[in-house]
Amino acid sequence: MKTTLLSFLLCYFFIYHTLVVSAKCLQDQQSLLLQFKNNLTFDSQSSTKLKLWNENTACCNWSGVTCNNEGHVIGLDLSYESISGGFDNVGSLFSLQYLQKLNLSYNNFNSPIPMEISKLTRLVSLDLSSYDSYSKEQASTIYNRNLPTFLQNLTSLKQLYLDGINISSMGKEWGNALLSLRDIQELSMSYCGLSGPLDSSLTKLVNLSIIVLDWNNFSSSVPETFANFKNLTTLSLSSCGLIGTFPQKIFQIETLSIIDLSFNYDLHGLFLNSLSNLTHLTSLGLSHNNLSGEFPSSLFTLPSLELIDLSFNRLNGSLELDKFLKLKNLTTLDLSYNNISIDVNVADVDLSLIPKFRYLSLASCNLKLFPSFLINQSTMFSLDLSNNQIQGKIPNWIWKLQDLISLNISHNFLSSFDGSLQNLTSVLKILDLHNNKLQGTIPSFPKHPLYLDYSNNNFSVVPQYIVSSISSMGFLSFSNNNIHGRIPDYLCNASQLQFLDISFNNFFGTIPPCLITMNFLKALSMRNNVLTGPIPDIFPNSCAITRLNFHGNQLHGPIPRSLSRCSSLEVLDIGSSSIQYLTGSNQIIDFFPCFLNSIPTLSVLVLRDNKFHGSIEYSQSVENKPWKMIQIMDIAFNNFNGKLAEKYFKTWERMMHDDDDDASNFIFVPWLYIKSYYSFSITVTCKGQKLELVKIRKFYKVIDFSSNFFEGPIPLSLMDFKELYTLNFSNNGLTGEIPSSIGNMKQLESLDFSNNSLDGEIPAQLASLSFLSDLNISLNHLVGKIPTGTQLQSFPASSFEGNDELYGPPLIEKQDGERKDLHPQPTCESIVCSIEWNFLSVELGFVFGLGMIIGPIMFWKKWRVGYWKLADRILCKIFPWMHLEYATNRGKTYLVLRW
Repeated sequence: MKTTLLSFLLCYFFIYHTLVVSAKCLQDQQSLLLQFKNNLTFDSQSSTKLKLWNENTACCNWSGVTCNNEGHVIGLDLSYESISGGFDNVGSLFSLQYLQKLNLSYNNFNSPIPMEISKLTRLVSLDLSSYDSYSKEQASTIYNRNLPTFLQNLTSLKQLYLDGINISSMGKEWGNALLSLRDIQELSMSYCGLSGPLDSSLTKLVNLSIIVLDWNNFSSSVPETFANFKNLTTLSLSSCGLIGTFPQKIFQIETLSIIDLSFNYDLHGLFLNSLSNLTHLTSLGLSHNNLSGEFPSSLFTLPSLELIDLSFNRLNGSLELDKFLKLKNLTTLDLSYNNISIDVNVADVDLSLIPKFRYLSLASCNLKLFPSFLINQSTMFSLDLSNNQIQGKIPNWIWKLQDLISLNISHNFLSSFDGSLQNLTSVLKILDLHNNKLQGTIPSFPKHPLYLDYSNNNFSVVPQYIVSSISSMGFLSFSNNNIHGRIPDYLCNASQLQFLDISFNNFFGTIPPCLITMNFLKALSMRNNVLTGPIPDIFPNSCAITRLNFHGNQLHGPIPRSLSRCSSLEVLDIGSSSIQYLTGSNQIIDFFPCFLNSIPTLSVLVLRDNKFHGSIEYSQSVENKPWKMIQIMDIAFNNFNGKLAEKYFKTWERMMHDDDDDASNFIFVPWLYIKSYYSFSITVTCKGQKLELVKIRKFYKVIDFSSNFFEGPIPLSLMDFKELYTLNFSNNGLTGEIPSSIGNMKQLESLDFSNNSLDGEIPAQLASLSFLSDLNISLNHLVGKIPTGTQLQSFPASSFEGNDELYGPPLIEKQDGERKDLHPQPTCESIVCSIEWNFLSVELGFVFGLGMIIGPIMFWKKWRVGYWKLADRILCKIFPWMHLEYATNRGKTYLVLRW
């Protein structure tokens, strides 16, 4: 009884004392905080702290505010408060001289960090991490020259978090600036624009226990002196451009619990064998490095491990899954994309001993069947068994894993479903079945899908009615199947849809207008179907589309003028492929879409094989830089005409400059913070072959104006395109000489000026294009000798034929210097020369009638050129694999078909 009474009195005293202290708040402190609040801009609907601050409550009771016994504010936490704008007019904050902890992280500040923060000399913890830490935008800045000033008075700091703050400083500069923080224990500066090398002087900060420097570009090795951090528990250097071999001595720091060195592609060497001493290790992230050797058996001796990610390395060996039985705490395991073969047969093992995985990825691990132990994995939320050799049916039990959110079994040899899919777990949101051999009707959707990929199978029917709620679905692909039917109406209910791909099927009917008006849609591909009608001209003002592909359908009408509202458009493909000639192709009738040149992001425009006509001139001034980002322009097989103006090409800046290649076709699914591969392909013609570009790389630059009616000289401004890969002006009416400045186009691999009216000599500079592997300048009026002693002699004679006054290797010559006949005619000595008079009258009549048609073609050049162009276009459509060439024999031109 006495003990109970004493406990009650102590508890009462504690509660009373706490309430009194928490209620105590100095007036000046409250006034400073209210002044600070009134000068901030924040979203009151998202705020959970600031919106509750008011004069009627003591400030020490406000959410996010901590006071000491005297009523001074010592802690301020306003993280995730949707604060926007700059740090202007927040001077009252810096008057809180007793402040020890300040957290303003994950807001939307967009101005330089004020140096006045250095007045808060009692700060022990400072967190200014940017809201955009893991995006590619840095909002706030600490100028490089101000970093020492910013830190020099904060000598009491033990925790410093500046993730996402743009500092942009070299290794020794930011390293030396940190040396003033003698007591620092936790340092996090991921994605700060820091550059290398990693300075060994950091090891003077002997108290450091947490180092997080992800997403900087050090381009250096890790100093071996990092092994001197005796208290180190967390070392995270992912995506830092680390090179060389990681010092094994660092793995002898026994206090380490978290190691993340992932996404350092040039970090190499044999796998580290010194892990057995890390008995406190809970997380090991070494993915996307260049590690080789046998799979480390020492991992099985670390009982504290919760996460192992060794994906995308070069580890090898065979592995039995029951080896992981000792790792009782293991919840995340990713061994994908190595050279490992995993035996998943655990028939003799008690399944209850298998770790309870939350995330398991065994992609490309040479699996032949579904791991049977998965039946008991009731806590798993993500499973990836893609890129294996699993055959047969998808087991029905896999749909009953109650917590499974994400399932990827793509790139296998699965052919059917075992039982019904009507009882899909309600939490499954991501389902990837692409690249299998599944057939029949596409299965039921999960109840609340976010990401569905059924592409590259043999499905023939898409359900026209579903009971699922797809309002939150962001990604859907039916591409590369054999689906017949109309586009399902229920897609209109997917109001959050961002990516839709139904390409390479047999969908017919018109394009549903609702798909055009979706506010969040970013990529829409309907290529290679049999869709008819016009493209709906109802793109909204809020249009977010970046990639649009209607290639190879049976659409007609003009290009929608409302498409100009899609200010982020990058790719537009409404072309057709010649191979579809027999089944129909797009028949877009319009002028050149000059109205699109105001879209600053447009980089790919394909209008190939339609019925466009007129010139391609535009009235917009050069100062506005139309087509600034264009890198692929394919307008071949249309009816464009007129001269090519010099100014037209002067603003195509991407063609002139080298670009860093960032062809990452990854999409971000914000709901689950995962990345998923998405390919958006287009078709271009290069070197006479059709190429499917799955990744549109920035360095791949193409211009194809072939098979139109352009005339006049080749624009000199075009010769400034030193990064161009493919240039095709064949089958037009261009005149004049090939510019000698063509030698500027150093990256050119394919050049086709054939079947024009170019004259003059071949410029010697053409031979200086060292990457040129495909050349055709046949059927012009070029003269003189082909430059010798150059790579031009490596091209076939057909590249130069049809130029009557051109000679020299590789064209075959007689001893007297005249050209030999390429296709000599048989003489009377080798054939029967007798005349069959009985058939003379018939032949004369036939010749007379035929002459009425052929005569003008033979004697009028304009008719002749037009006739062969027409024949060329028709034959290219019917026989796209056939290569048309021209040869000259005894002053006459012949059409030669090469297969």
